Amino acid sequence: MRYAPETHQFIADHVKGRTTNDLVNLVNEKFGTDFTESKMRAYKTNHKLKSGTPVGLPAGSPTSLFPEEIKTFINQNYVGIGPKAMASLLNQTFGTDYTRGQLKAYYGNRGINSGVDGQFIPGHEPFNKGMKGTGGWEPTQFKKGNKPANWVPLGSERINGDGYVDVKVQDGTLQKNWKGKHILIWEQRNGPVPKGHAIIFGDGDRRNFEIDNLIKVSRRQLSTMNSKGLIQKNADLTRTGVIVADIIMKSSERKRSKKRDVLES
Repeated sequence: MRYAPETHQFIADHVKGRTTNDLVNLVNEKFGTDFTESKMRAYKTNHKLKSGTPVGLPAGSPTSLFPEEIKTFINQNYVGIGPKAMASLLNQTFGTDYTRGQLKAYYGNRGINSGVDGQFIPGHEPFNKGMKGTGGWEPTQFKKGNKPANWVPLGSERINGDGYVDVKVQDGTLQKNWKGKHILIWEQRNGPVPKGHAIIFGDGDRRNFEIDNLIKVSRRQLSTMNSKGLIQKNADLTRTGVIVADIIMKSSERKRSKKRDVLES
């Protein structure tokens, strides 16, 4: 299979200090490629690339991918933070480029259990405290004595597996009974999120619920912004990134149109 020039360059720039498995996860997540460990080993051999990672380290030893500083930080902060959220936190704190896949493997190899699935945030006030009948999620009470063991009241907050804050919006224990807090806040001001759109954090901070930090984007815009690194740590710059994403998409559409015209002529 032939890969794009940017994929070749990315592998060359990131091969140092990474195991083959880590490199596979990093490249596949970045470009949506189909590398396996065996394919990546062959690729590295064919292109004379070496990672320089030590072989046969004892389990849990620091590596060039997870040096002691990073290991200590993870060990001190993993409770309540899943792999995806930890990757984001490390990247913001240390300027690294970890992926969810890398942290998921790290957690799994070391038996780390963050406990984020369904974990409730201690000390947080319910989102709907003091509100009555707001947003179409009024209480639907269970009959006394019939509440399931894992029942929590409406407005309760939890951190989901991706590190987002969810709010319970209707009774029951299913996932559909929860909704992202950032979405609820945006919808209070603007109405329902249109189909095919998402709400993102302008500065990348999933705990910054200021309305000016919440930006509506289409799924196509979001895909382009993620692939081109247009989501910044500043909401204004991210809004500029939305404009740039539109330009990129329109340019791609024109190129495809010209190609079709040539093939049809």
